[in-house]
Amino acid sequence: MAAAAKIQSFKCIIFLLSASIILNLYFIVNLYEGSEWNLSWSSKAATEAEAAAAISCSGHGRAYLDGQVFDGNQPVCECNSCFSGPDCSLFLPGCAADAESGDPLFLEPFWMKHAASSAILIAGWHRMSYRFTRASSFISQELEKKIRKLHSITGNAVTENRFIIFGAGSTQLLNAAVHALSSDYNSSSSTARVVASMPFYPLYQEQTDYFESVDYKFEGEANLWGNASSDTHLVEFVTAPNNPDGQMNKAVLKGPYAKSIYDHAYFWPHFAPIPAPADEELMIFTISKLTGHAGSRFGWAVIKDEAVYQRMSAYISLNTMGVSRECQLRAFKLLKVVLEDGGNNIFEFGYNTMKKRWENLSKIISLSNRFSLQEIAPQYCTYFKKIRPPSPAYAWVKCEREEDKDCYGILKAAKIIGREGKKFRAEARFVRLSLLKSQDDFDLLLHRLDELISKE
Repeated sequence: MAAAAKIQSFKCIIFLLSASIILNLYFIVNLYEGSEWNLSWSSKAATEAEAAAAISCSGHGRAYLDGQVFDGNQPVCECNSCFSGPDCSLFLPGCAADAESGDPLFLEPFWMKHAASSAILIAGWHRMSYRFTRASSFISQELEKKIRKLHSITGNAVTENRFIIFGAGSTQLLNAAVHALSSDYNSSSSTARVVASMPFYPLYQEQTDYFESVDYKFEGEANLWGNASSDTHLVEFVTAPNNPDGQMNKAVLKGPYAKSIYDHAYFWPHFAPIPAPADEELMIFTISKLTGHAGSRFGWAVIKDEAVYQRMSAYISLNTMGVSRECQLRAFKLLKVVLEDGGNNIFEFGYNTMKKRWENLSKIISLSNRFSLQEIAPQYCTYFKKIRPPSPAYAWVKCEREEDKDCYGILKAAKIIGREGKKFRAEARFVRLSLLKSQDDFDLLLHRLDELISKE
């Protein structure tokens, strides 16, 4: 009897195992057909995204899911500057070349080629909490790991034994840093003087003035404070590479009462050679100029001092309660693509694009006696392991003639829109021209410059 019971029990086990295997195979066959997963709740969203991406805009625009719609459901093409029509095929011949903004659309073709690996689909219940559950934090630990790995691969910054904080682009982090460094002086009655070396990014002054505080005040040119009294509290913005002229700036103010905020937005292999890892007290980076996703509004700071890190964290927490989870998810996916091959694909593409643009622009300007460009020397890059020529984000154009005092006005009259030099605290003889925008924008810029210079 005992033997019969064991045989019967063994048969039951075999039956249950067989049934389980058959059931699992049934689900696998139904979920996976051919080489595609048979999607359920995500299929509609994926179909909508593919449909928008498939809309032809003649290569001079894009259709977006959240854009205007035509006939109730089909997104409308949003055309590049100087193009119009339902499919953006109509060029506007009298249009001005817009080289004013720093929109990094030159990287759009790269992401078009990597559409599958960079795409994300977000469920309605994705991370609804204020915090990441496990870490009880506003920061994705996996994204932080990706950022540290990215700096290690590019060799552009030391992150070991450093604190990392996220912000809504570098914009939010810049003022968080000013707040944190000036708050360090709260024990005294002295107001921190915020300074930068000319020409400097206008936002430094605009933001510091806008968020007026008893703790800090913008005071302009850094060099003017070199002989300040030893107890004058100074916070210096240092931009490397510099916006607008691409120079690798260093702090000019030293001493126990001088603090520096290093803005490294453009310190990536496609814009500048990486001579060695940056190892400053407080460094700020942004995904905008790394991957081109300026609209995602994601940046991070690398900080040595824990007290400064805590004050910046408090600022971000009270200001926005951290960066949106959707933004962090997108940044995670983008950096995952960047890191797949050690950054070779994106940095090679970005560098070759910007180098070619600089060469083409320089060739046209070299034919002129009226205009000149900033000089940037070739330098050895540890990432590319070679001496590499310049590939800056901006052209810093100077009007050389004595009578050409308003360079911005001269270019504007020739249908070229740049950013006035005086906005960077420089002479009106200077204008910044962006090389970052779409190929359409850059081609028109070259055309307008060629027209202008040919008349000399």
